[in-house]
Formats: sequence, structure tokens, C-alpha cells
Amino acid sequence: MSIQQNITKLLYMDLYHNPAYKWLIAIALAIVVWFAVTFIKKRLAVIIAGFFTSKIYNINFLIQSFIRETKSFFKFIFSLYAGSLLLELPANTSGFVDKVVLLVVLLQLGFWLQVIISFLIHKGFEDEEHDKKAISSTVSVMVFASKLVLWTIVLLLCLDNLGVNITALIGGLGIGGIAIALAVQNILGDLFASLTIILDKPFVVGDFIIVNEYLGTIENIGLKTTRIRSLGGEQLIFPNAELLQSKIRNYKRMYERRVVMNIGVVYETPYEKLKRIPSMIEQIIKEDKRVRFDRAHFSKFMDYSLDFEIVYWVLDPDYNIYMDIQQNINLEVYKTFSRENIQFAYPTQKVFLDK
Repeated sequence: MSIQQNITKLLYMDLYHNPAYKWLIAIALAIVVWFAVTFIKKRLAVIIAGFFTSKIYNINFLIQSFIRETKSFFKFIFSLYAGSLLLELPANTSGFVDKVVLLVVLLQLGFWLQVIISFLIHKGFEDEEHDKKAISSTVSVMVFASKLVLWTIVLLLCLDNLGVNITALIGGLGIGGIAIALAVQNILGDLFASLTIILDKPFVVGDFIIVNEYLGTIENIGLKTTRIRSLGGEQLIFPNAELLQSKIRNYKRMYERRVVMNIGVVYETPYEKLKRIPSMIEQIIKEDKRVRFDRAHFSKFMDYSLDFEIVYWVLDPDYNIYMDIQQNINLEVYKTFSRENIQFAYPTQKVFLDK
């Protein structure tokens, strides 16, 4: 028998329901597909990097991450599956191959989806004005929790594909999740409160706030607590959940400061001078360009004084500026009343004897 006949016999020899030459072609195709995918992956990364400009850096980063997270085991199984399409395999073997391919596809989808999730979370916090340390901690927890949920779903899908009854497993996970949530509900409450603070921004680092009887400047927003530096110098620490349940007064976001000023004069003040007092005070306030005058009225009769109510707006929210303006106004009012011989009222009691 000649060599050519031997080679022909070998090529047509039956190997697991397929001639040998089909196996060789399938292996060759798998190798070609492997190198083609590897080449395309490398070239695509270079092309993408050069195509997108810095203005759309986020798209570049996302696509590069997709390419980087395309795993070698996915390329390997994909190449083998492409070669296996040329073969006629038994039903049980074909079913096994389909299950393996589906498992690999699910795993690869998991890696791609976690890239998208991480990208979206980081993108959502990209322009936040909060403390970068607080944002970094919150983002890390959110990414971890999202990946945990994602891979739990992928694992359940893989087990279902393998024929495992996952109904009982899902029920067990639900019960276990409830038990864990009850055990750490306070921690989870503070964690979600931290997320709410980051997203809703009732305050940011550097804001001066008042919470109940406590006041101070926000120093740090953490995962569980928020730290405030009080005017006395000590640090106040609030659980995030408790802080959000309180009424918060944020003075940093005050654009103008409304000031209500009350002045009382004695009952012996002549009528003509009482009529002039509102215009006197209005003139004093309007001399300061940092202030917008609102009104001045003789408001009420008190036990020992005739009261005037004055309202004006300080155009700068800074507290020190407000106190400087208030001091100047008080001094000018005092000087004007002294010049006009108008006496300020103070708590007194007079006894009249009827003869």
C-alpha cells in the first residue's frame, strides 16, 4: 500500500463519528479563530485609543475596559466552539458543549456588566463637591454591593443551566438575607443615609449647620458617621441616619441674612419724635451699601416701653460681616437718639400714689 493511500486512509479514519480530516480542519479553524480574536482585540485597543479624543475620554475608558475584561478562557472556548461547528457530534456531547459555552458566555457577561456598573457609579459621582474621601468610600461600597448582587445572579443562572434546582436556594438566600439585614440594620441604615447625603446633598464638607441645639462646621462625611467641629472647638459625631432624621439649618447656603431689630423707648417720648424714629433708623441703615432696608414701624405698646420693629437684609451671609454691620447700626442709633434726647427703655416700675 502506497504512502498516499495510507494518508488517505488515516484522513478518512472514523474518530468519534467524524473522519479524521474534519477534526484537523476543526482544530485549524479553532487556532485561526484564536489568533484572529487576539489580533482584533489588540488592534481594536490601539484604534480606539487613537480615535476618541480627550473630550470623550469616558467612552474611550469604557471601551478599553471592555476589551481588557475580555478573558482568555472566553476566547479559548469561543475558538473551540467555532471549530466544533464543523463536526457532527452526538446529541449528548452537543448538549454538553452548549452548556459549557453558555456557562462561559454568562461568566464573560458578568465581567462586562461589572465594568458598566463600576463606570456608571464612578461617573455619577464624578462632579460631586463632597469630600473626596467620603465619595471614595461610598463609591467603593456601592461598587462592591453591586458586584455582589451581579455575581450572585450570574451564579444562580449558571447553576440553573447545569440543571440544579435553584428555587430552594433562592428561598434560602432570601431568608439568610433577611436575617443578615436584621442583624446589621443600624449599620445599613447609616450606610444608606450616607448615600442619601452624597446624592441629595443637604450639606457638604465646609457647611455651617445647626442640628437641634448643636452647631458647627462639617468636617467629614463618612460611611457611618458625620463629624462636625463645634464653635467651642470640640468634635461632634452624629450617626448619619440620626442626622437625616433631624431638622438641619444650613447657614452656608444662605444668600442674604434677614435681621429683625427691636428698639424700645420710654413712654415720656414726645409724639413728634415718635413719628420721626422710623425715618431716622431708615436713614442710618441705608447709609450702608451692604444692607437692603425693608421696613421700620412703631409696632406695639409694652409694659414699660414703646417698641419699634426694624427689618433689613444683610447682602453678605458671612456672620462676621453681619455683626460688623449690626454694631455700626447700633452705634449710629445710640448717637442719633442721644442727640435727639430720646431715651431707651429698660425694665422699670413706677408707683403712683393717689391722694
